[in-house]
Amino acid sequence: MHRKPWRAAAAALGLIGALAGAPSHAAGFPDRTLTIVVPFAPGGGVDMIGRVLAQQMSKETGRTVLVDDRPGASANLGAGYVARAKPDGYTILLAANGLAANATLFPDAPFDPLKDFAPVGKVGEAPLVVIVARKSRFDNLKQLLDDARAHPGKLTFGSAGNGSSQHLAGELLKMDAHIQALHVPYKGGAPATTDLLGGRIDFMVQNPLEALPLLRSHQLRALAVASDQRLKLLPEVPTAAQAGLPGYEASVWWGVVAPAKTPAAVVRKLNELLDQALNDPATQAKLESMGVVVQPGTRQQFGSFLHGEVFKWRKVIQTAHIHVN
Repeated sequence: MHRKPWRAAAAALGLIGALAGAPSHAAGFPDRTLTIVVPFAPGGGVDMIGRVLAQQMSKETGRTVLVDDRPGASANLGAGYVARAKPDGYTILLAANGLAANATLFPDAPFDPLKDFAPVGKVGEAPLVVIVARKSRFDNLKQLLDDARAHPGKLTFGSAGNGSSQHLAGELLKMDAHIQALHVPYKGGAPATTDLLGGRIDFMVQNPLEALPLLRSHQLRALAVASDQRLKLLPEVPTAAQAGLPGYEASVWWGVVAPAKTPAAVVRKLNELLDQALNDPATQAKLESMGVVVQPGTRQQFGSFLHGEVFKWRKVIQTAHIHVN
């Protein structure tokens, strides 16, 4: 993906230097049960990803790897639990994109996502997709944007609620395209999609996996992928740049973090275990079937990415005056 200015700024400021922990040896790690905390409910997408990783990491290490679901408070409950956990590498967090946005959405949260965690590695992401109902008058993204410019504030877009990934991606679309559109928050993605199908809202920016069944049944139409690369699941859908909006990128993503004071050697070992799992062909196939674009890498790369995401969504949240309470 294109290098973003805020990511370059983060690196230039030397923020990634904070990744270096106290010297320690990781010989024999792990020698007991390792726990992956998922800050969402059992059975959801993040839980499923966590269980795929846990299964493969257990095979690699010969140790039990548990998934501990701790939902609540917009994923802050589980994240806070890991931030306060003993920094020995045995309790880690499978974080999602909300970790970055929550830094601004919840300024009173009892932890800081940039200070209280040690980035371990990125799992992958799923670029969001701009969707409309099949009976919509918009056949492509350019038509939608042209209409929005011709009739400022008349178009509506739905989301799963204030501060959700769909909401933030819609606001970023407005900023990047210089358009006005009315946000309509719902109590979940399902009722928003129902109203999109019924023509009561004009568009959404949605997780492709959630939209896929309705796209394949020709009830929804995808106008663009919010990425610089097309999706394997939707190869016929153009990228945002190809559809006339270069630079528009928004995704849901997943990555692993540990408590901030976890020894650097242990974090490196965790990164090695994560990379081994993600490079396993069977594990890759499982994750890709769930809509995950697998992206293993170094802890420094994930740390830079996380900083960039915090700065990116902070600008969107502040510009759009988004509040969740």
